[in-house]
Amino acid sequence: MQVLVQKFGGTSVQSETNREHVIRHIKDALVQEYKLVVVVSALGRKPDPYATDSLLSLIDFPANKNSNRELDLLMSCGEIISSVVLSNELQKNHVSATALTGAQAGFVTSEDFNRAKIKKVNPVRILHELETHDVVVVAGFQGQSESGEITTIGRGGSDTSAAALGVALEAERIEIFTDVEGIMTADPRVVKNARPLDVVTYTEICNLAYQGAKVIHPRAVEIAMQGKIPMRIRSTYSERLGTLVTSSRIEEAGADISERMITGIAHIANVTQIKVQTKESAYRVQSEVFKAMAEAGISVDFINISPTGVAYTVPAELTTKAIEILEVLGFQPEITENCAKVSAVGAGMTGVPGVASKIVQALTDSGVQILQSADSHTTIWVLVHDHELVTAVNALHEVFGLSTEEVPL
Repeated sequence: MQVLVQKFGGTSVQSETNREHVIRHIKDALVQEYKLVVVVSALGRKPDPYATDSLLSLIDFPANKNSNRELDLLMSCGEIISSVVLSNELQKNHVSATALTGAQAGFVTSEDFNRAKIKKVNPVRILHELETHDVVVVAGFQGQSESGEITTIGRGGSDTSAAALGVALEAERIEIFTDVEGIMTADPRVVKNARPLDVVTYTEICNLAYQGAKVIHPRAVEIAMQGKIPMRIRSTYSERLGTLVTSSRIEEAGADISERMITGIAHIANVTQIKVQTKESAYRVQSEVFKAMAEAGISVDFINISPTGVAYTVPAELTTKAIEILEVLGFQPEITENCAKVSAVGAGMTGVPGVASKIVQALTDSGVQILQSADSHTTIWVLVHDHELVTAVNALHEVFGLSTEEVPL
């Protein structure tokens, strides 16, 4: 049995017209003699009545917050509705289909409500249904704890559900359908001449996703990478094959790899830079600051540590909370609000001299002030002012030749 896992997001299943495109992709795969497991998100986005945020508004969330357990009961409804609607429309189109909840599909999770982790996937029920149906439509984003509680698995949950099913079923590949043609060299809303990439590695797309590219959740890619299951990122509204995500950029084993220094430019806006300097022991700053942030549930990023202090970023909405915590500790933080993190990502930069210099020169020539920088083997980050974000992303996209008609592999 050849199994293909497909995932369709909220906008893809939002309306009957959009679902016609979904059904076309499903039928195309059936013609190729696949058995399909289709993972779906909730229908549309707020104010659509069955979108997750719309369901939460029924209880006036977050002003009138119920228990996290009850929130999961409510939030899980959106995907269940979506799975039944799509299954019904497939049957109307003479496709043998059935719908399953996440629990029925075999997702066993931790009991961390609203952010549960998938502990295992037992695909026995799905395999049984595939014996008598061509398509099993699974409600994404959810599962069930070992004690029988309904849980949801947090942001990007449907992507993660699809990846976990792909590995558990040893699928030929996982196809993630979105609103764009695939992985782009940059956000097309920021860079008008951004172009789709034919092939990227698991590591590259993980880095792009963690640095702000929103096409797929990085946890889903990590699961697929661990199981060595190829992924395709495709558009619901196009026949193009999109971007293949795999372990290598080359099709033929043993072929020499033509280096692509930079794969893409990603960004995260609306962050605040915090600097804490001290004339006392630097060890006190390093230990107390990050311990206090962790205890307050504040996720820090872009960390630079020096003998005289630390610098890091927090999401803009947590700025006031972070400042209050630092002041209670007796620190006087230096705050720079309205910042953005811009990242150049590419496996080809490893060991290549001059990449950082090229980035600095491009930004300097464009009049962009660099507030902070850091690097790894495959990513170089810079922090800039929010109002210079578009200029910075376009400058780096251009200097690395990502605007060319065919991005070299």
